[in-house]
Amino acid sequence: MWKLESSSLDLTVLPVEESLYTLANGYLGIRGCFEEGYPQHYTSIRGTYINGFYDLVEAKYSEKLFGFPEMQEKMPNLMDVQTIEIYLDGECVSLFNGNHVNYKRTLYFDEGYAERSFEYQTQKGKSASIRFRRMVSFQIKELFAIEVKIKYEGEILVKSYMNGEVSNYTDAFDPRVGEHAKLLDWKSSNLIDGRYMIITARTKQTDYEVGCAVYHHCSEKDAFVEIAGEQEPKMRAVYSTNGRMTLTKYAAYSHSRHNQEPVLHRILDIIKKHSIRSFDEHLAIQRLYLENFWHHSDIQIYGNDLIQQGVRFSLFQLLQSVGKDGLTNIAAKGLTGEGYEGHYFWDTEIYILPVLQLVQPEIAEKLLIYRHSILDHARKEARILGHKRGVKYPWRTIAGRECSTFFPAGTAQYHINGDIAYGFIQHYLQHEDLDFICRYGAEVIFETARLWLDVGHFHDGKFMIHNVTGPDEYSCIVNNNYYTNAMARYNMEWAVKFYEMLKLENPQILEEITRKIQMVETEIDEMIEASQNMYLPYDEVLKIHKQDDAFLDKALWDFEGTPEEKYPLLLYYHPLTIYRYQVIKQADTVLAHFLLEDFSEEASIRNAFDYYEKVTTHDSSLSSCIYGIMASKCGYYEKAYDYFMETVRLDLDNTHGNTKDGLHIANLGGTALSVIFGFAGYRIKNEGIALSPWCPQNWSGYGFRLIYRGRKLCVKVTDYLEIELLEGEKLQLKVYGRQYELEKVLKIPLEGLKRDDQSCNI
Repeated sequence: MWKLESSSLDLTVLPVEESLYTLANGYLGIRGCFEEGYPQHYTSIRGTYINGFYDLVEAKYSEKLFGFPEMQEKMPNLMDVQTIEIYLDGECVSLFNGNHVNYKRTLYFDEGYAERSFEYQTQKGKSASIRFRRMVSFQIKELFAIEVKIKYEGEILVKSYMNGEVSNYTDAFDPRVGEHAKLLDWKSSNLIDGRYMIITARTKQTDYEVGCAVYHHCSEKDAFVEIAGEQEPKMRAVYSTNGRMTLTKYAAYSHSRHNQEPVLHRILDIIKKHSIRSFDEHLAIQRLYLENFWHHSDIQIYGNDLIQQGVRFSLFQLLQSVGKDGLTNIAAKGLTGEGYEGHYFWDTEIYILPVLQLVQPEIAEKLLIYRHSILDHARKEARILGHKRGVKYPWRTIAGRECSTFFPAGTAQYHINGDIAYGFIQHYLQHEDLDFICRYGAEVIFETARLWLDVGHFHDGKFMIHNVTGPDEYSCIVNNNYYTNAMARYNMEWAVKFYEMLKLENPQILEEITRKIQMVETEIDEMIEASQNMYLPYDEVLKIHKQDDAFLDKALWDFEGTPEEKYPLLLYYHPLTIYRYQVIKQADTVLAHFLLEDFSEEASIRNAFDYYEKVTTHDSSLSSCIYGIMASKCGYYEKAYDYFMETVRLDLDNTHGNTKDGLHIANLGGTALSVIFGFAGYRIKNEGIALSPWCPQNWSGYGFRLIYRGRKLCVKVTDYLEIELLEGEKLQLKVYGRQYELEKVLKIPLEGLKRDDQSCNI
């Protein structure tokens, strides 16, 4: 299954489909809105976004205390070029007047474009065939194109618009959606050389310029053309002819934040250079790009087309959303909507990087380079928070500022330091690239590790970290969150390892880094002492690691008495009410056991899963995939598959009810993780890679590729685990805990379902 299809015109479904049918390339994103528009009473989120382009808005407080963010970064909605109206013998075409048949829309994962087509019946009984195709180019990142093809025996009139008077979507009742609507001021509209429509605008506070150029190509040489709207916020091109028309609309977007070249010159150059190619020629280039991507990145599901569709949809949307330039990252909603205002979170390092590091390491490196680029902001944030050394990465940001105005569930999530360090460490373990660590990783890992020394303290011989918030945002400002402490320990352990490694192999680089950040060797001794004596709270009765010092002392949440419509809890209960109970929003200790399983015994990991699962609401889309992965590890195969189904269909079925605000990008990463790290049991550690695969009984198998330390591997799981070394030297690896040597092909019978008497009959 290489496509997503729909024939729905349900006005409650269409906002969701605007997200699902988004086209993007990591730089530019266009939501999947109807070109011809909707009924007047329908509210569309007609969005166009550029990754990393932002304005500043005032952070509002009724009581503002020291160190609270004064300004927030927010991704603006940009000038709209989607609108194309069609008139047949003067009648305006609309899919909502009942005069159509054979409506269908399709998103092609392997070709990188979307298509919408239908047969329209005019009130005079005449028939027209109409097809829209659109694409955002992966090769020319600024380029968006729409092609409309009309066949009609009569007069065809097409009005194509550019609108520079745009606003962001707001929802005062949902804290996950922004409240500032107007971020962009229209500045100018011009017609260049009688053909190129140009609109420029500027952000209100940051004063960044953004521009869009549009050019039309009409197949009918004798079509009448009229272009209007100079020095008006809305420009219009009108084409009229008889019989048939194919109109291609090219649009190029650029901005001044990351570009030295004047915006007007840049967009004109792009549109002139690339509008000479037809839509089909651009599509051929798009196919080649995606052919290479899928060759390395596809996850194949054998014998289940529905799941195959969901997995490929997830991978395609990850590719569309992820920044590929080292200047940007990947927002919580990617470029598919305005939820979370275009901010980057720790989702990147924990849910998305692990996938890209296996199959697209060059893109993964760019995400890590971005984190290195905002170190100075992180240093400033650490000082604001009272720390004399190290860095504190923001919980949510675009350019590096902390943009969370609710510090208990935002800024207090110190674990993001450990998460970002974890991303660099895992990249090293996967690719053993010490040069990358020298250029980017070491400074980040040293600086994040130093902060733990400043924020933590020794008590009764144990190193403790107080007043932080773990991944579970339903337990805030706690002492000794297990996840945070474990990640801090791992962060410091690897800071020491890299220090010793560089001291031996590249002392000059080590001296440059330590001089730059003013770190002395005694701090390494401090890290050794702190990591070796890190307090990891444990309950001897339950035989589990405690989520934090006080979590198990709280009363249990009344799950039976909580109506289904009162979820997610954060929208219906005061935070203090939630904080007083044992109730978990998303995987916390269970997530730590996934990322750092060697810190605990297997029995303790299983006990923790059993206990924490009962008090977890999965109100966050980050949760189900982790519980599914750990259910696989614990041998709970039916549960693992149930959680996987929640993950793979979350946006496709809109199970969280807010897909209209954008796709849940971390969950899409979690879909791939669920197959590779869950079902296949893949792990990467200092001593090498390991697999412990099992296969759902309603699949005939699955397969994927991965890149490991210069080698390319192909993994297939059916009744056997088959690993083929496609390229590179032989290697040692573990399967079900036993050591094997892979020279060319390794074939091992599955042991998965023998580990537990539960079966997967879904």
